Amino acid sequence: MNILKEFVFILEGGVKMMKYIEEVYNGLVERFPEEKEFHQTAKEVLESLEPVIKENEELYRKNALLERMVTPERTIVFRVPWEDDNGNIHVNTGYRVQFNGAIGPYKGGLRFHPSVKLGTMKFLAFEQTFKNSLTGLPIGGGKGGSDFNPMKKSDGEIRRFCESYMTELYRHIGPDTDVPAGDLGVSAKEIGYLFGQYRRIKGIYENGVITGKPRSFGGSKVRPEATGYGITYFLQEMLTDMGQDIKGKTIALSGYGNVAWGAAKKMTELGAKVVTLSEAEGYIYMPDGMTDEMVDYMLVIRADYSKTLKDYAKKFNFEYIDGKKPWERPVDIIVPCATQNEILTEEANVIVKNKVMIVCEGANMPCTIEATEIIEKAGILFGPSKAANAGGVAVSALEMSQNSERIDWDEEELEKKLHNIMKDIYKVSREESKKYGISLAQGANIAGFRKVADAMLRQGIY
Repeated sequence: MNILKEFVFILEGGVKMMKYIEEVYNGLVERFPEEKEFHQTAKEVLESLEPVIKENEELYRKNALLERMVTPERTIVFRVPWEDDNGNIHVNTGYRVQFNGAIGPYKGGLRFHPSVKLGTMKFLAFEQTFKNSLTGLPIGGGKGGSDFNPMKKSDGEIRRFCESYMTELYRHIGPDTDVPAGDLGVSAKEIGYLFGQYRRIKGIYENGVITGKPRSFGGSKVRPEATGYGITYFLQEMLTDMGQDIKGKTIALSGYGNVAWGAAKKMTELGAKVVTLSEAEGYIYMPDGMTDEMVDYMLVIRADYSKTLKDYAKKFNFEYIDGKKPWERPVDIIVPCATQNEILTEEANVIVKNKVMIVCEGANMPCTIEATEIIEKAGILFGPSKAANAGGVAVSALEMSQNSERIDWDEEELEKKLHNIMKDIYKVSREESKKYGISLAQGANIAGFRKVADAMLRQGIY
């Protein structure tokens, strides 16, 4: 059966939440009523686990496996005072959620953005647990960050904030305990400041304590591109299953940060036409696709917090569409790379109307549950974020290995390892999908769940 026809057939039955899963989910909402994003990801994952939960419900109930699975092992909240260039003191809130360490040290990025709150960190750390499991590498799930906004801050202000943040965080992390990395608002520059403070406090050179480092002190050669490259490789596997190729396909990306840059770079290299980039205020449309020069200029505006996508549009004489999202454009493939919940019901209906072939999530949970249902029911192939954007954390784990062994793999070897990991992620997600007659997204959830659940049960009640 053709993958697309098979996929539409799978969805006709619908999904109904089983009693045990419903109990766990309702308990979660009752305990943490304000954490809507966390509720969203927990519901999406729990519902999709029904086939495998039914096989072992008595064992899972007895060991409260799902109750433990949706509860972080540890949440750390702390104040972060810092001084601006005028000598004024500001206080932000710092977070680190160590969600699940059953298969390895906690691993996940740090996000510096005004929207950061505890519920955001829990949602991201929960997603990270299954994503990390899918890589096949020994890493658990975690996430952290602060409501600090690095935009329009001087280098001195960013450095002082990072040093203050690490002054508390250092006591909770380590190469075999918890290994943060970069995320939204945290580039190699911030990682450098964070590691510098860690080294000063600890007095030892543990460069495996943080990943996404600059090349000069242990960073991997393809780490900056890894998430975007990984998305592209996953997308290739989806297209291959459909008897298609990425060459010549028109692709709409959102965002213009690290994920979008890596995706644009690899997609352009493979002959695809990337026709949009976006920011919160609007998007640009590039009808003929991006060139290598345009891809490279993304790094220029990302490095200068005073510049926006409007400066990019002006430089290359592109149309800037104010106040709208790029999903209104008829394209072959949509890859949302900006942030969570950027594709809502309204956008999903437009995507269906435009007869898009594939929606492949680049950011963490960029589609709401309702939007995902609309997209899948229309027969549009859907690539879930916890599978498709696992390339970044996969290369971060490889960076940890390099740091431990005091070695430095070349770019070709690292890219080959990344490509193989993404192929394997697609393979196991697809196998679970076919086994239970469910969607690719549900298959990815089950594939990620199996390894973590087995480790938790074998290690006893913890």
